[in-house]
Amino acid sequence: MRPSTLRTLRRAAELTRQNRLTEAVLIAEPVILAADSYEGDEILRWLADHATDFTGETDKETRS
Repeated sequence: MRPSTLRTLRRAAELTRQNRLTEAVLIAEPVILAADSYEGDEILRWLADHATDFTGETDKETRS
């Protein structure tokens, strides 16, 4: 995945945790839509692996 894509996803996660979902979508959507199929697969894996980055939950919190 391109470094710029990763930075954008991390920023979108940060904005989401701050309850700024509209802004998160506005910055992430163009990057996701512009990705080729290979990078798109990487993005999907990253999102699945980092779902708690968007919610701010930890493993300990989700088990309770």
